[in-house]
Order: sequence, then structure tokens, then C-alpha cells
Amino acid sequence: MKASQIKNNLATINGLLKRIGLLKQDSLGVAFGGGGAKGFSHIGTMMVLRDLGIRPTVLSGVSAGSVAAVLYAAGLTPAEIRECFVESRNLNDFREWTVPKDGFFKLDRFAKLLESWLPVKNLEELQIPTVVCATNLTRGTQVGWCKGEIVPRVMASCSMPVIFKPWKIGSYYYVDGGVMHNLPAWAIRNYCTTLIGCNCSPLDRTYKYKDSIVDIALRAFSLGMKANVVADMNLCDYVVIPRALEQSNVFDLASLDRNIRYGYEAAAETLKNLKK
Repeated sequence: MKASQIKNNLATINGLLKRIGLLKQDSLGVAFGGGGAKGFSHIGTMMVLRDLGIRPTVLSGVSAGSVAAVLYAAGLTPAEIRECFVESRNLNDFREWTVPKDGFFKLDRFAKLLESWLPVKNLEELQIPTVVCATNLTRGTQVGWCKGEIVPRVMASCSMPVIFKPWKIGSYYYVDGGVMHNLPAWAIRNYCTTLIGCNCSPLDRTYKYKDSIVDIALRAFSLGMKANVVADMNLCDYVVIPRALEQSNVFDLASLDRNIRYGYEAAAETLKNLKK
């Protein structure tokens, strides 16, 4: 991302966070990365923070991490977030086929589900200030939203190129924020004294080639994410990386409890010295 683009994004975020008095000492931020079903591991991190008696003061999320962030910020407990997905373990509840013109699937069904889970409509109404990050496909820039309707912005953040149709907001088309920053530490680093990054997409080094357009697209996307998370991890004070997720499938909704456990174990080890 160009320096001018980062400055413009941070100026927008800064406006809201300054207004609510977030620029203060002893604040804790959590940046939730993307990874499809691997993002269930974020629930495990939330459980560890609960056990430590710690409540974040600001959140950011991209793709699956944006889903985790807005539900957490809306006041749902880790157990309640898990229950949302227990009720909808069928992949077709989240996606539906479309004519493969600009994506194999569309996220309209998931949008309706997320809307039903959230007790509020706009980002400004969340209990914890949250930045949802996506990629502006039209302009080729990273964006961070901290105001406006939640659901369309989260859908934009989740729209993995080729796999899902781009999501239109206003006059622009948006795709998965992981294209440029799969760990959105950049969006909140200036607004917390301690920053935890949750990278749920460690690269699978045992990958075997599959003759599938979807699989090739997912692998290529994973390789891109591996490169673009490095700078954001360096911005964090702690980075939770559940290595056991390396061979997990991004569409394996049946992995819910297993991935929560992986996230809990990794977070408990990484954050054991985190002070209240």
C-alpha cells in the first residue's frame, strides 16, 4: 500500500476513534486475520482473553476475522458466537452457486445469517470500536471502515477473488481484505498500547497439487497472504499463530470445535504473560 493511501485510511479511522476518546494509554487492540473456517480459532483466542479477565478496547478484522470481530464487538460471548455457527454447519447456508462470471459463489445467504446474529446494524453501534478491512478492487487500495452498515462491509471483506463475487458498496467493488493485508494490524496499531495479532492462516507446506480451479485459486491466495502478513505481524506485540491449522480446509465448517481448540491452545501459550 502506498504511503498516501495508508495516510488517507488512517485519517478516516482516526476521526472516529479520536471522537470516542480511544487515543489513550493502557489500551489493548486485537487484529483478527482471515482464513475461512480457520477463523473459528479466533473464538479460542476470545476465550483466553475472557479467562484472563481482559476486554479489548479496539478491534480490527479482515475476511473471517471481520466476522469474528463484529460479533465479539457486538457483545456476543465466545460461546454465543460458537452457537451461531453450530446452527449453520451446512456450507450451503453460507454460499450459493452462481454463473462463474465474476466468482463461483455469492455470499447473499451468509449476509442474511450475519444480519440475524447481530443485535445492531452499524459499526458505530458496536460496544467495542471495530475496523473492518477490505480491498477496493476498483482503485487497488486497502480500506478500513469504522462506520456504516456492518453486513455489507463484512461481506466485502470476505469476498475472496475468483471464489466469491466482488461486493459493491456505493460506486466501488470490493474483495477480500486479505489480498493486501491478511492481518489488519495496520488499521489499529496507532490506537492501542498493546496489540495482539491473530494469524489463523499459517502456510500448509505439505500441499499437494489438485486439478481444480477452486483449489488452485485458494493455494495462490494462501501464498499471497503468507507474504503480506509479515509486515503486520511485525507491528504486533503478540502474535497468535495456531500452527495446527496448517492443513485445515478454509471451507471445513465441521472443524468448528477443533479449530476453536487450536486457537485456544495457541493463544493460551502466546498470551500467558499478558497482564491485565
